[in-house]
Amino acid sequence: MRRRDFITLLGGTAVLAPLAARAQQPVMPVIGFLRSTAAAGSVHLVSAFRQGLNDAGFVEGQNVIIDYRWADDQDDKLKGMAADLVRRRVAVIVGNTPSTRAAKAATATVPIVFVMGSDPVRAGLVASINRPGGNVTGVVFTTGDLTAKRLGLLHELVPKAAVIAVLLDPKYPELELVAKDAVAAGRAIAREVLIVKAANEREFNAAFATIVQAGAGALLVGGGSFFNNQRRKLVALAGHHSLPASYVNREFVEAGGLMSYGSSQTEAYRRAGNYVGRILKGTKPADLPVEMASRFEMVINLAVAKALGLEIPPMLLARADEVIE
Repeated sequence: MRRRDFITLLGGTAVLAPLAARAQQPVMPVIGFLRSTAAAGSVHLVSAFRQGLNDAGFVEGQNVIIDYRWADDQDDKLKGMAADLVRRRVAVIVGNTPSTRAAKAATATVPIVFVMGSDPVRAGLVASINRPGGNVTGVVFTTGDLTAKRLGLLHELVPKAAVIAVLLDPKYPELELVAKDAVAAGRAIAREVLIVKAANEREFNAAFATIVQAGAGALLVGGGSFFNNQRRKLVALAGHHSLPASYVNREFVEAGGLMSYGSSQTEAYRRAGNYVGRILKGTKPADLPVEMASRFEMVINLAVAKALGLEIPPMLLARADEVIE
């Protein structure tokens, strides 16, 4: 072989070598993180999800990519967003209730992991809790079934309230069940329950005006991703109208709310991250039972109670899992 030909061959090999090395590098899986809310109120949930992924051996940017999609409380955007994630061939889609519905409608093959506060069987997302079947599974932080318990705790806190208002998102999957449970719980303690609905931020002021005009002495705020994302505004309105209010999770109390009773949504997102990690390692969604919340906590904000002129009953205070001074 002539020297010039050898140099040419060597040069070609040098060019091809890095190309071959790059071709052999594994492509990182992509997770579609889809929520119906805005990003601003969900930072803690994203952090918890990443932690769950890390616990399963996946670190964003190192061996997995997360494609975040936010519908900004405009559910009509979810269908297109879910379809786009499917076209991108993501490995898994993670979503709250509205986005899981959209993802399930978009694909029967891409694994979907939900984080929700309502019954996934009743919502038609899985066949059963223990054997979800299909491509969908997830984590439930129960909110709907705790309505009677929440209303009872609120009554203990404000026993003189003859009318208790219940503010609900009409898009909440278990709206009718929650309303029915609230009315029944009110009847059991001889209290009138006023059901008020607010579908968007623009309806908040009118909803609170209705509550005040009805003479409600206490307020129970329902669950749902929209309300959770708008928690600071809801807490501020309750404070503005001097309404003792109870909420579905501690994030509301940390935002200045009076009291909450429920499970941890943050922990649910961490568990969802772990589920996604298991799916990325090869476990099928159908083989992962839906994980149900097993621990519920009551959090009370003493500073807010003092501002409202409320004396927390000692028995209620003793049962609180956390008291914020």
